[in-house]
Amino acid sequence: MLDKTFDPKAAEPRLYAQWEASGAFAPKTDGAAEAYSIVIPPPNVTGSLHIGHALNNTLQDILARYHRMCGKAVLWLPGTDHAGIATQMVVERQLAAAGNVGRRDMGREAFVQKIWDWKAESGGTIVQQLRRLGASCDWSRERFTLDEGLNAAVRKVFVQLHREGLIYRDKRLVNWDPQFQTAISDLEVEQREVDGFYWHFAYPLADGVTYEHPVAFDEEGVATEWETRDFIVVATTRPETMLGDTGVAVHPGDERYAGLVGKFVTLPIVGRRIPIVADEYADPTKGSGAVKITPAHDFNDFQVGKRAGLPSINILNQFAAILDWKDTPTGVDETDDQFEPETPEFVVGTIPADLRGLDRFVARKAIVSRAESEGWLKEIEKTKHVVPHGDRSGVVIEPWLTDQWYVDAHTLAQPALKAVETGATVFEPKSYEKIYFEWLRNIEPWCISRQLWWGHRIPAWYGPNGEIYVAETEEDARELAMDDYDSVVALTQDEDVLDTWFSSALWPFSTMGWPEKTEDLERFYPTSDLVTAADIIFFWVARMMMMGLHFMDGEAPFKRVIINGLVRDEKGQKMSKSKGNVIDPLVIIDELGADPLRFTMAILSGTRDIKLSKERIEGYRNFGTKLWNAARFSQMNEARRVAGFDPAGVQQTINRWIRGELVKCERQVSEAIEGGRFDDAASSLYRFVWNVFCDWYVELSKPVLNGADEAARDETRAMTAWTLDQTLKLLHPVMPFITEELWAELGREGASRDEPMLIGAAWPRFDDGFIDPAAEAEIGWLVDLVTEVRQLRAEMNVPPGAKPPLAFVAPDAVTAERLERHRPLILTLARVSEVASVEAAPTGAVSFVSGGATAALSLAGIIDLAAERARLAKAVAAFESDIGHVNKKLGNPNFVAKAAPAVIDEQRAKLTEAEEGKARMVAALARIEALG
Repeated sequence: MLDKTFDPKAAEPRLYAQWEASGAFAPKTDGAAEAYSIVIPPPNVTGSLHIGHALNNTLQDILARYHRMCGKAVLWLPGTDHAGIATQMVVERQLAAAGNVGRRDMGREAFVQKIWDWKAESGGTIVQQLRRLGASCDWSRERFTLDEGLNAAVRKVFVQLHREGLIYRDKRLVNWDPQFQTAISDLEVEQREVDGFYWHFAYPLADGVTYEHPVAFDEEGVATEWETRDFIVVATTRPETMLGDTGVAVHPGDERYAGLVGKFVTLPIVGRRIPIVADEYADPTKGSGAVKITPAHDFNDFQVGKRAGLPSINILNQFAAILDWKDTPTGVDETDDQFEPETPEFVVGTIPADLRGLDRFVARKAIVSRAESEGWLKEIEKTKHVVPHGDRSGVVIEPWLTDQWYVDAHTLAQPALKAVETGATVFEPKSYEKIYFEWLRNIEPWCISRQLWWGHRIPAWYGPNGEIYVAETEEDARELAMDDYDSVVALTQDEDVLDTWFSSALWPFSTMGWPEKTEDLERFYPTSDLVTAADIIFFWVARMMMMGLHFMDGEAPFKRVIINGLVRDEKGQKMSKSKGNVIDPLVIIDELGADPLRFTMAILSGTRDIKLSKERIEGYRNFGTKLWNAARFSQMNEARRVAGFDPAGVQQTINRWIRGELVKCERQVSEAIEGGRFDDAASSLYRFVWNVFCDWYVELSKPVLNGADEAARDETRAMTAWTLDQTLKLLHPVMPFITEELWAELGREGASRDEPMLIGAAWPRFDDGFIDPAAEAEIGWLVDLVTEVRQLRAEMNVPPGAKPPLAFVAPDAVTAERLERHRPLILTLARVSEVASVEAAPTGAVSFVSGGATAALSLAGIIDLAAERARLAKAVAAFESDIGHVNKKLGNPNFVAKAAPAVIDEQRAKLTEAEEGKARMVAALARIEALG
């Protein structure tokens, strides 16, 4: 006999070990089996399972388990990402905490070995946590983005793209993290709103130029007064960058400055002559309408500089300090005046000695102080503005001009665009294609070099004279160098490593053995599905498309991309530790088990923003408990599998009905999973298991199981056991642990099964003939009748112990026969004292229509009409108050404009709920009034 409750803490580790030991996670070796493959978005090797992982991997596991049960050879390929900057940071912190020397003192080779040591000891944490979730990956094929096979793939791709002119070295602006001294990707930049200032500086016009500047205006905005100025005002939130200004921009349509375009200003402090240029980037409505242009330290300014032909002058070193002589290639002191303009030495020579070497923020204060004392600080304006920060370091990111390696992403993007435009790869939901198209159609060169030590070292070597030799090995590089030198020369490998996303872009094919022609590559590429989040469509999905199409003979890496939503808290707010609203999936698994979490993830997955609460997960634990109790009911009533039992031959109406309901559920679940609609699949399962099987079938079967008709009892026992088995199969992809446990426990009784483990069972497919319209109509009539009576009892506040009489008014022959057949069930389930047929509705009865016939529930003497009338009127008034309150909010333009979308959605949901509640109470009140 089953235990009273399911114990996930004891069962889940045991069941997972059994699955893994059985080899069930590996794809079938039967060559005739259709292949289904999916590669896991590799989590960072430093990571721990968070709620986003729980959602994403639950959906992947549903697909893998479903297709496995459908008889396909399923490969769900797992692995982890080396996570360059995150991993390096973890180990550096550990070294510092232990009092060890830093990585630069330790040296590259020793430091990298320390990281490998850390990975061996702690790097598998998230892999074990995925097992706790129930992820049925083929762990025998687990990959790591820095393993030797993937190293070979990365080197080959880099070299080939370089030879094709698609990888090159260039000097451009990058997001520079001064703490880690490396370029970082846009994904690693966190935009934070901070309090700051606009400092308004007056740049003096050169060559004695003056102009008339409007200072007063009439009501229509027409200038009425002017003043003669020999300066132009610019505003900045970063005064320290003025040392690198090479221009001032004004809008070409701004009449105030039309006569100044082509003239010059003298840059304060530095003394450099810089031109005034016309560019539409300058906004006449903001500030003075004139903006300083620092091409080497601002992304927008960089583009303005390119259009206007302005030089880019870098004034910061890798630590975001103002340049000093030690930062120059020669390191000579300021007495040298032999350097060409724009060289680092020349730039340092233009910077006052008291500013050289200062941290950027210290230099900012010094420059503002000098501007104030010299009189060219015109105004300080408080502002809130967005400042980029490193998501790992937490420091302010600097746009920095530096030499880096780039991929010609525009060229590679064209086949990737075409693949989705033509439907070779589809997005679910389709609306996410817009993000994909928008990014690829406006794609910039991809900076792929990082100034780190942990990662794929760039396969490029430098000769004595600066020549670059790109090759897969140093030996190959030396052979290339022999063409330029008469003898063997020393080569130095590039110090940088590749962006982590570069190796991740090769994930779908490199993990299957490419560049070797492996069986896995032949059988499982292209993959069937990719499940991932919207925020990495451009960072990862698009890049995998580009690389897969380029290196795999034009075949896109996946046929379908399923985008999952973002998990938020129950109020729709983003989860964060600072808010204290984070739901830890591992804590949930410890407390409630993996299955309730998985089911919750599935049933809520149909929205972009998933509102999650612990209470919601607890509710779906109750769903598992409901199934467990139904299985106990089955055992207590001796419902066991019967050898040779054929559900096609059942005679009892309830058995023909449940058979049809099961078929409909299977159709709905199969179609939903195939379509990537996991919420629809879970909803269909919930309705069938809770409402149809556990509530109605179990209740309807009790009279038969306890009755004297032995044949009917035996058939219903066999049908119950068979239906329960099929239900476990349908539910298994979503709730694998409890279903596997029930499969094993129920398997101890009755006829033996061909499938000892549920994970290896065949997905149920049923004949259309299993749906019986007559049984569906009859049981549907009974269910609707009982439901209507129960709702009436609740609305009219009928005491639970009261049993009012039920009567049908002049029923037709079909209804009369049904009443007679199901009288005992109606009496029990509807909690009525009698079921009668009458010619007219009794006095004091509430009338309603059920199945096309008029019925009446007699409530005279059972409820206090006056008290109920007052209660319902009060409820109607309360709902009207709620409706008025919400409508007032939604009718306020300021509220709608300022409130977060989630808040507005919440208010609209409240309005709908209140309107529906009011309608129910109004209907109930009308019934009361009809009673007199």
